[in-house]
Amino acid sequence: MELCDVGDREAVDAMAARVLERHPAINLVVNNAGMPGRGTILTIEPELVRRVTEVNYLGGVWCTRAFLPGLRWAASAGGGAHVVNMVSVAGTVAGAAGAAYSASKHAQLAFSRSLASTLRGSGIAVHTILPGFVETEGFPQKGVLKSRLLARFVIEPPQVAETVLEAIEKGRSEVTVPWFPYRPVSVLQALAPGLVGRFAGMSGHRPGSV
Repeated sequence: MELCDVGDREAVDAMAARVLERHPAINLVVNNAGMPGRGTILTIEPELVRRVTEVNYLGGVWCTRAFLPGLRWAASAGGGAHVVNMVSVAGTVAGAAGAAYSASKHAQLAFSRSLASTLRGSGIAVHTILPGFVETEGFPQKGVLKSRLLARFVIEPPQVAETVLEAIEKGRSEVTVPWFPYRPVSVLQALAPGLVGRFAGMSGHRPGSV
């Protein structure tokens, strides 16, 4: 097992070099590291803004670049190569309460879409997964969401894992899970950002939650 701080580019490069020395062909890279960053952009600690950006956005950039030689090796060998970027619905919808987190996920979404365009035809498939609220140890949701309605749509990690496998098997490039209500809200954000912004302001996390 290799451990490293994905926000540290030099650490990622060193870790990838050790892995590639043992396994020169890499069939799958999953960029799943993430951390919360709750608070408005005016109240959140500046250091947390920097750290959230490093982990949630740049971590995926550094890991993808570092493992690209292994992905290309696997693609050329005909075994298939895939990059899965675990983004978030927060990458399509922005509210006041999670400004730094949402900004990092918007950046990650743009990175994932750009990467998919860049690698098209290379044999390396890029899959962008956009989960809604997921109940995990690092992101407890059910006990901290203000909106009882949104709490009904919190899902468990196995559902996300199944979505990832299905995306790889069926060649899906971008998937929102669950589709409802998150995908319609994402589309509405693009069409009527002011309306969604007011709703997002009423549906954040309870004060004091991290």
